[in-house]
Amino acid sequence: MKSLLLLALLATTALAADAPKQAPKKRAPHPSLAKVEDVAGLPRVLLIGDSISMGYTLDVREMLKGKANVHRIPTNGGPTTNGLKNIKAWLGDSKWDVIHFNWGLHDLKYIAEDPSKRADPKAPGSHLQVPLNEYEKNLAELVKIMQATGAKLIWCNTTPVPAGSDGRIEGDEKKYNEAAARVMAAAGIPTDDLCAHASARLKDVQLPANVHYSPSGYHYLAEKVASVITENLPKK
Repeated sequence: MKSLLLLALLATTALAADAPKQAPKKRAPHPSLAKVEDVAGLPRVLLIGDSISMGYTLDVREMLKGKANVHRIPTNGGPTTNGLKNIKAWLGDSKWDVIHFNWGLHDLKYIAEDPSKRADPKAPGSHLQVPLNEYEKNLAELVKIMQATGAKLIWCNTTPVPAGSDGRIEGDEKKYNEAAARVMAAAGIPTDDLCAHASARLKDVQLPANVHYSPSGYHYLAEKVASVITENLPKK
C-alpha cells in the first residue's frame, strides 16, 4: 500500500514539474495613461510627470472637462535623464497650448547597481539617481526644448518627501525645488507650488512614510493643478 502511495506521489510530482508554467499576469495599464480624443475647439494641455501626476491626471481631466483637452505622457516620466531621452517623442508634432510639467522625485531617489530599484541612502554604493547639479542642468535643457513648442509652460514643483520614505531622504525635495526655481526664474516660467499645497494638509492626504497620496489626496492635488492650468488657458 505504501509503495502504491509513493508511486502515486512521484507521478503527481512529475506531472506538476512537466506542466507548462503560467506566465505572470501583466498589470493593467494605469487608467491615466489612456489615450484622449480631442474635443474640437478646446485648448490642448499636456501633463508631464511621474506617478504623482498619474495620480491626479483623471481628476484634473474631469475638472477641466469642457474647458480643455487634457493629455499626459503615456508613461511615468521618471527622472530628468529619462525626460531628455523621450521629451521630443512625448511632445510629438501636436500643438500644445499649455504644458504642466515636473521632474524631481525620481532624480532625488537613491539607487545602487540596479537603477530600477530604490536603495537605502546609507548603504555602501548607494547614490542619487541624478545629483543636484545634473538635475538643474537637465531641467534647463528640457525647458529649452519645451519652449520651442510655443506652449505656455507651467513648472510644478516637487511634492514633499516624508520621513521613512523608501530610498529617499526626508526634505530633499527642498534642495531640488530650489535648483528648479533658479531654472524657472531664468526662463520666466511660473510655478505651480504643489509642494506648499500638499504640505498644508500633508498628514491628511499623504500615505504614511510614502511620497504617494490617498485617492482623496490626489483629488486635493488635482484641485490646485486644475486651478493653475485654468488661469493659463488661452483667452477666447
